[in-house]
Amino acid sequence: MASSAQSPHFYLNPGKSNSFQSKAYKHRNVNFYWNFGIRKLFLRKSQGLSVLSSSSSSTHFSNSQLHGLCANGKLEEAMKLLNSMQELRVAVDEDVFVALVRLCEWKRAHEEGSKVYSITLSSMSSLGVELGNAFLAMFVRFGNLVDAWYVFGKMSERNLFSWNVLVGGYSKQGYFDEAMCLYHRMLWVGGVKPDVYTFPCVLRTCGGIPDLARGREVHVHVVRYGYELDIDVVNALITMYVKCGNVKSARLLFDRMPRRDIISWNAMISGYFENGMCHEGLKLFFAMRGLSVDPDLMTLTSVISACELLGDRRLGRDIHAYVITTGFAVDISVCNSLTQMYLNAGSWREAEKLFSRMDCKDIVSWTTMISGYEYNFLPKKAIDTYRMMDQDSVKPDEITVAAVLSACATLGDLDTGVELHKLAIKARLISYVIVANNLINMYSKCKCIDKALDIFHNIPRKNVISWTSIIAGLRLNNRCFEALIFFRQMKMTLQPNAITLTAALAACARIGALMCGKEIHAHVLRTGVGLDDFLPNALLDMYVRCGRMNIAWNQFNSQKKDVSSWNILLTGYSERGQGLVVVELFDRMVKSRVRPDEITFISLLCGCSKSQMVRQGLMYFSKMEEYGVTPNLKHYACVVDLLGRAGELQEAHNFIQKMPVTPDPAVWGAMLNACRIHHNIDLGELSAQRIFELDKESVGYYILLCNLYADCGKWREVAKVRRMMKENGLTVDAGCSWVEVKGKVHAFLSDDKYHPQTKEINTVLEGFYEKMSEVGLTTSSESSSMDETEISRDEIFCGHSERKAIAFGLINTVPGMPIWVTKNLNMCESCHDTVKFISKTVRREISVRDSEHFHHFKDGECSCGG
Repeated sequence: MASSAQSPHFYLNPGKSNSFQSKAYKHRNVNFYWNFGIRKLFLRKSQGLSVLSSSSSSTHFSNSQLHGLCANGKLEEAMKLLNSMQELRVAVDEDVFVALVRLCEWKRAHEEGSKVYSITLSSMSSLGVELGNAFLAMFVRFGNLVDAWYVFGKMSERNLFSWNVLVGGYSKQGYFDEAMCLYHRMLWVGGVKPDVYTFPCVLRTCGGIPDLARGREVHVHVVRYGYELDIDVVNALITMYVKCGNVKSARLLFDRMPRRDIISWNAMISGYFENGMCHEGLKLFFAMRGLSVDPDLMTLTSVISACELLGDRRLGRDIHAYVITTGFAVDISVCNSLTQMYLNAGSWREAEKLFSRMDCKDIVSWTTMISGYEYNFLPKKAIDTYRMMDQDSVKPDEITVAAVLSACATLGDLDTGVELHKLAIKARLISYVIVANNLINMYSKCKCIDKALDIFHNIPRKNVISWTSIIAGLRLNNRCFEALIFFRQMKMTLQPNAITLTAALAACARIGALMCGKEIHAHVLRTGVGLDDFLPNALLDMYVRCGRMNIAWNQFNSQKKDVSSWNILLTGYSERGQGLVVVELFDRMVKSRVRPDEITFISLLCGCSKSQMVRQGLMYFSKMEEYGVTPNLKHYACVVDLLGRAGELQEAHNFIQKMPVTPDPAVWGAMLNACRIHHNIDLGELSAQRIFELDKESVGYYILLCNLYADCGKWREVAKVRRMMKENGLTVDAGCSWVEVKGKVHAFLSDDKYHPQTKEINTVLEGFYEKMSEVGLTTSSESSSMDETEISRDEIFCGHSERKAIAFGLINTVPGMPIWVTKNLNMCESCHDTVKFISKTVRREISVRDSEHFHHFKDGECSCGG
C-alpha cells in the first residue's frame, strides 16, 4: 500500500525531474491512475464493502482528479470521470461542480452543461451561491433563460453577482420588461445595492425599450448610490439617453464628464447619427480629432455610416482618405462600411475598385457588393458577383441568397432562381423568412405563381412581407380575385402596411372591386398608415381605374399633388379618349409648377392620339426637350400611333424611318395597329415582319396581325398566324370579366358553365340576341351569318365574357343602376355592338374597361366613338 500511496504523486506530477522518466510518461493520460483507483473500489465492493463506505481519501482523490481535468480544459475526459463517479455513487464536491460548469461555459458545451445540471439537481436540494452563480453564468451565456431562472429560484442565497448576471441576460436577449422587473426586485426585495456592473445592464434595458421615464429613474439611483462620476456608468447613461431620443440630456452629461474615454466619444457621436443629426455628430468627431483623441474602429464605421446617410460623396471620399492615414483601411469591417457607403451614394464604380483591392473578403463583403448592385439597378452584375463568390468557395448566408434572388426576380432569371432555391434547401436557409419571401417574389415575377404559392404555404411564421409578396405576385399574374382573398385572410392575423395596401388596391383596380377599395380607403383614414407616402396615389389610381372620376377628383383635391398624381388623372382621361381634357389638365399641371416627366408625355400623346388631335400631339412631342425630357422609344411609339390612327400611315412609316434610334417591337406594333384600323395589308405585313425579327414570344402582336387579316377577309392568313402561334407554344389567356354587385365581385370566364345563375344569364342574353335579329343586327352566336374562322377568332381573342357579366348585373341589380365591368382582353366588335344595343334597350349606363380602353355605353352610344 505504501507504494500505492506514492503512485498518485508520481502520476499527478509528471513534470518532476525524475531522470528515468521518459516522454511517454509525461504525456500519459491522467485517467491511468483513476482506472487504478476504480479497480480498488471494485475490489472493496467485491469484498462486501459498500461504495459509500469507501475511504474519504479515495473520494478526495476522485474529486481532485476531476478538478485537475477541468483545470487542464479536458472536458470529454472530465465527463467520463463524472459518469464513472456517478455509477459508483462517489460524492462530487461543490467546488468541483463549479469548475466543471465553468469549463462547460468556456467550451460552449450545451449538452455537457445540461448533463452536469441534471446530476447536480439529483444530488442537491438547493444550490449554494458559488455553484448557483456558475450555473447562472453558463445558462445566460447559452441563452437558456428558462433554466437560468430555475437555478435562480433554487439558490439558497444570492449575492449581487447573481442579480447582475440574470438582469444582464434578460436585457441582452431583449426581455426588457422582465429585466426591469428583476432590477426592482433586487432593490426592494433582495435588499442588494447595485454596483458599477448593475447600472450598464439596466440602462441598456431602458434604452432598448426605449423608456425615458424609467431611464431617468435609474439615473436618480446612479446619483443616490454615488456612481455619477464612474466613467462606465456615465457612458451607459449617455447611450440610454440617445437611444430614447433625448440627445440634449446625453450631450449635457457628456460635456460635464471630468474624464472621457473613446467609448464616451463613440456613444455621443453614434448617438447623433442614430437620431438623424449627422452634421452635429460629424462636428463632434472633428472636435475629438482637434483634442488629439485617436478614433477606433467603431468611431470610423459610425462616421462612414453618417456619410452614407447624408449621401455626401465628397465627404465620403475625404473620410476614406482619412481612414487610409489612420491605418484602418486594411480592416475588413471598415472596408465593408466604405463599400456600402459608395454603393448607397450611387458610386458603384468606386465601390468596385475598393472591393477588388481588398486582400481578404468575408461573406459581408460579398453580400454588400451583391445587394449594392441590386440597389443600383445592376442585377446582372449582382448575379455575376455571386458566381465569383461561389468560385472563391465562400458559402452564402441567408442575406446573400435573398439579394441574389431579388436580382433574379428583376431579370426574370428563372434558372438561377431555381438553382438558388435548391441551394437554400440543401444549406437549410429556406427556413429563413427573408429567403422564402424573396423566393415568392422571384417565382411571381418569373410567371411561376403556383410555385410561389407552394413556398408561401410552407412558411411556418408568415410576416407582413410574406403576405405582401404573395398578394403582389397574384396581382402580377392576373389572379387579382385570389389576391383579395389572401388580403382578407391576412387581416385576420396581421396588420397590413402601406405596401400591402398598395398591392391590394392595385388588385381592386384591376378587377374593378370598388367596395373592397373603399374598405381599404376607410382603413387608411382610420389608421393613418401611409398617408404621407405613396398610398394616396394608389387610392387615386384605384378610383380612376374603377371609372369613378368624381370620387377620384375628390381624392386628388384632398392629397398632396406630385407628378404621379397628375399622371394618374392624365392616364385616366387618356384611356377614355378625352384628349381635350388631357390637354387642359397638362396645362394646369405646368401652371402648378409640377415638372412633367416621361410618363406625363406618354399619357398626353396617347390622349391626343385617341382624340385624333394630330397637330397638338406633334407640338407637345417637339416641346419635350423644353421640359427636360428626352424622347424614348415609348414616345416614338405614341407618335406613330398618333399619325396612324388619323390615317396618315405613310407619314407614320416615314417617321419610323427617320427615328434617331432603332425602332423596337412596340413602335412597329403601333404601326401594325394603325394598319389594322385602316385595313392596310402591305404596311401591316411589313410591320409584322419587323416585329417578329425582334420578338416572337409576345402574343399581342399575333393577335393584331390576326385581326388585320380577319378584318380584310383573309381567313387563310388568319389560320396561318394561328398555326404559327401554336408552333411557338403561344396561348391567349382565357377571357375573364368581373362585375361588382352589392359589394361582392363576381368573375365570369368565356366557357363558364358552372355559375349558379348560368341558365338565367343565358336566357337573358338569348332574349337580346332575338331582339337584335329583329332589327337586322347580328351577333357572333349566329353561325349562319359569320364565317366559322371569324367566330373562332372572336371566341379566342375576346371570349365574350363581358356579356355574361353584364347579364348577371342586369339580373341582380335594380332597374336604372349603372353596371361596371372589367375585362382582361380587348373587346371585340361584336361585343361592342351587342353592349351598345343592350344599353339602349334597358336604358342603363354600362361601363366596360378592357385591356386598353374604357368604354362607357349610354343610349346605344359608346364614349370611344367606335
